[in-house]
Parts: sequence; C-alpha cells; structure tokens
Amino acid sequence: MMIFGIGIDVVEVERISTSMDEFGERFCSRIFTRAERDYCDRQKRPAMHYAARFAAKEAVAKALGTGIGQDLGWLDVEVTRRDSGEPEVTLSGDGEKFAQANHITQIKISLTHAQHYAAANAVVLCEA
Repeated sequence: MMIFGIGIDVVEVERISTSMDEFGERFCSRIFTRAERDYCDRQKRPAMHYAARFAAKEAVAKALGTGIGQDLGWLDVEVTRRDSGEPEVTLSGDGEKFAQANHITQIKISLTHAQHYAAANAVVLCEA
C-alpha cells in the first residue's frame, strides 16, 4: 500500500452550532447521514460532535484531492465509530466510485474536539 493523500481540517464549533440553529434539519440532513445525526444528537454537546464530523468530511475530501463537489458529496462520506471507539470512514455514491477507480483501499481518520474547535485528519491509502 502507498499513501494516496492526506488532509486536515479545523472547524469552529460555534460556526456549526450557528448553522444548526439557523437552518435546522435542512442543514443537518444536507451534510450528515442519518447515522451521524443519531450519534451526534445523543451526545451532551451535539454541535461539538457535528463539528468533528464536518471537519472529518473536509479532511477526507482534501486527502482524496476532490474537495466537496462533483466527485464527492457531503453524504458520500460517513463517519461512524467502531466498537473500540475508533472513528471509521465509509464512502458511498460518487465517493465510493472515485475510490474504486483510484484503487483506494483504506481511509484512516483521527478526530479531536475541545470547547471551541474540532479538528480531523485523514490519510488515504491505495494499492501500489
């Protein structure tokens, strides 16, 4: 395996909280999958967890080199948690097609959040 790309993103939690307050369900359903929303809504500070997932989606888009757009939509990147607590990325739709076309085998991510900021990094691996 070799590295296809790396990405990082930092998000202000307040920015996500403001978007959630202003646009409500329309914002959340456009950016986050049902599983992501269910997880975040169960947390004590949902906006912090939404912000971490937003950062993860951006970091993955940067690592793939696509950005969010034609080859990768917001809902094509889903961040879930394994039983161990480790975050995991699953691609679907155009993101899955892009990954298959580019022989991408794995995406590793790391998330972190504090009171005001959430951040994520992503490493995309592909077949040599």
